[in-house]
Amino acid sequence: MPITEVGARSMETPVSEVLSSARTGEEPLAGDVAVDPATGRAAGRAQALVLLFSSCLAVLGAVLLAPVLPRIEDAFAGTPGVATLTPIVLTAPALVVGLTAMIAGRIVDRLGRKRLLVGAMVVYAVVGTAPLWLQSLPLIVGSRVLVGLTEAAIMTCCTTLLADYFHGSRRERYLGLQVVFTTVGATIFFALGGALGAQSWRTPFWLYAVSLPLAALAARYIWQPAPQRATARTALPPLPWRQLAAPVGVTLLGGLVFYVLIVELSFKLDSIGVESTGTIGAVSAIASLGTAAGASSFGRLARLGPLVTVPLAFAVSGIGLLCLAFAPTVPVVVVSAVVTGLGNGLLLPALLTRALGPLTFEQRGRGTGVWTSALFIGQFVCPLVVLALSGAIDGLGSALAVLGAVSLAAAVGVRLTRSGHPTDPALAGR
Repeated sequence: MPITEVGARSMETPVSEVLSSARTGEEPLAGDVAVDPATGRAAGRAQALVLLFSSCLAVLGAVLLAPVLPRIEDAFAGTPGVATLTPIVLTAPALVVGLTAMIAGRIVDRLGRKRLLVGAMVVYAVVGTAPLWLQSLPLIVGSRVLVGLTEAAIMTCCTTLLADYFHGSRRERYLGLQVVFTTVGATIFFALGGALGAQSWRTPFWLYAVSLPLAALAARYIWQPAPQRATARTALPPLPWRQLAAPVGVTLLGGLVFYVLIVELSFKLDSIGVESTGTIGAVSAIASLGTAAGASSFGRLARLGPLVTVPLAFAVSGIGLLCLAFAPTVPVVVVSAVVTGLGNGLLLPALLTRALGPLTFEQRGRGTGVWTSALFIGQFVCPLVVLALSGAIDGLGSALAVLGAVSLAAAVGVRLTRSGHPTDPALAGR
């Protein structure tokens, strides 16, 4: 179903249905969507598009500046420790998201989704564009830490609201589309960063201002789900850690596996003699399309349940990484990257659906924060793990082979231990 059709039905819902849902203690629903208690209007494509586009802000910091890092290093060549500080300009937001998304999740459950989302997007524009006028590399690194804080809030709010607004098959479809949007967004941002960086290393930072119109759209179209009125005055229910532990642990590994292709594809191409940045960019774009295709397939595969989708995603990614490890030519690298991308695209929504399945409304923000932290910590440690393996076992190819084998082992482990299966199947779609 095209995104323009999702949520098209039941755009208006009688107030009686809202009141009936309120009496049950659940979010008011119209079919597979939540309903605004103030207007009786069901969540639809307007809310979904705002949240999907806003989710792309979280990947902006990870890819936008990659093409201009050498120019930033040259610009601050006299700064002590410049060789260490410059890469942190790129990686600091991801680390901060990993360390603070759990805190953001608690704020989401306590203070509300909409308020935090709109505020975080406004602050994101201010701190994201700060390097346009900052004259010190340490101050720029400090601004990047603040960007990470706002990204943690934005990503947690967007994912939580998608889970609040949509249920069952619609939730699964939109969580898959979230990966599609962020993957395509990352490809576009990478290209824009390179093009804008040709003028000046500062120019790409203007793109952070895109959060301001998105904040205005969020203020207009996003509404706070009704049960939040109660949670603001009462103690929050504890998270079901026994149910969350396995999905979060698997997500930590999933974040590492997911990021291998993004970080190491250019180095793999370089190792087989590809020096053209145009060729590297084209192969990276094709791999991104594979990731988008994998995420798009999640809506159709989700009915099989996480006991199937999570192992399947790990298995496909593992096979792709193993092929990539031994790929001798560019065509084989392209095919291997596409296969890995297909698995990666399926992996994230499968892991997220599993983690959020058993959570209630009052737990969902914190649960999303814990999941997001695990994912981003896995992504942050990925290049460190690859570097350590490359040094210990004879190069990048061997490291990729080991990580491919680990991904296949994870597929078998999840399947055998049932750690990808909801404890209560009745909650899986809620």
